Amino acid sequence: MDVAIVILNWNGRSLMERFVPVLLDNVPNDNCFVVVADNGSTDDSLPWLQSNYPTVEVIALDHNYGYAGGYNRALQLVEADYYVLLNSDVEVTPGWLEALTTFMEDNPDAGICQPKIRSMAARDSFEYAGAAGGYIDRYGYPFCRGRILSNIEKDRGQYDDPDQCFWASGACMMVRSDLYHYLGGLDETFFAHMEEIDFCWRAKLAGHQVWAVPEAVVYHLGGASLDNANPRKLYLNYRNSLLMLHKNLPTSERQQILAIRKVLDFASSLVYLFTGRWSYFKAVWRAKRDFRRMAPDIDVSSFSEEGNDVGRYDGSIVLRYFRSLGRLTFDKLRM
Repeated sequence: MDVAIVILNWNGRSLMERFVPVLLDNVPNDNCFVVVADNGSTDDSLPWLQSNYPTVEVIALDHNYGYAGGYNRALQLVEADYYVLLNSDVEVTPGWLEALTTFMEDNPDAGICQPKIRSMAARDSFEYAGAAGGYIDRYGYPFCRGRILSNIEKDRGQYDDPDQCFWASGACMMVRSDLYHYLGGLDETFFAHMEEIDFCWRAKLAGHQVWAVPEAVVYHLGGASLDNANPRKLYLNYRNSLLMLHKNLPTSERQQILAIRKVLDFASSLVYLFTGRWSYFKAVWRAKRDFRRMAPDIDVSSFSEEGNDVGRYDGSIVLRYFRSLGRLTFDKLRM
């Protein structure tokens, strides 16, 4: 059983200086190895890595293919039983990899899993992008066990049990290599953001399970590629969420749910407009425009509509959140 930990790098020398030594100190020597896939960096991150850690395998891509494209090209060249897609801004902890690997070995129906992800900035709290497992609502809005929209909980051990969820965070995701290639990898149409949710949804439609394994713990810095306040990130999230729904929803639900989702997105764009966030307003409308342009060329899922639907909340998480005045926590939901 071989495990490849693959880090996608783009101009990330400062991140590698900070996090690669910690990673190498917490990777078992037997059958585990680290690969850095470089997305056409223009800084000196690769010379620094090769000078300081020459045993780390490097795959140098010719330019920036984005998160999805970079991983797809790199993983074509990596042979292992399991892949761990690890962000360059993640700090691992002792035993993290053993916990994930043991879980996958003991649970053959699990195709994908993630660790508990805490915030680097507030180390006693969950991190926005993944927390203790990812979920989505009926209209495609993602949330987490430990994070509902902008309400992030402190980690008091309340979600320390393994749980079958809907999606695993791309910040740190273990996947069986044969499943990764069977699904055709990540969808490069997305470029970045939401592609891991789409990937997990396709895995579930194909009959596989997605799990959060809180025994494994990592810390995520976040915002290494695009800051949360960046209009470009908002645009990608809105556009890619619509593409994901279009691809993966059952035919019987697709038209109605997309119609409601567009109304919800219109409402959020008005909030941005009336609060003076003009760049955010434009980002939402660009996302809606580009979705309309792209949708006819997107293949809908060819997998069974009877797939695993665990982790999809049959309601609107946005409306529940605002009715709670922003105090909604995961344990208040009936999943």
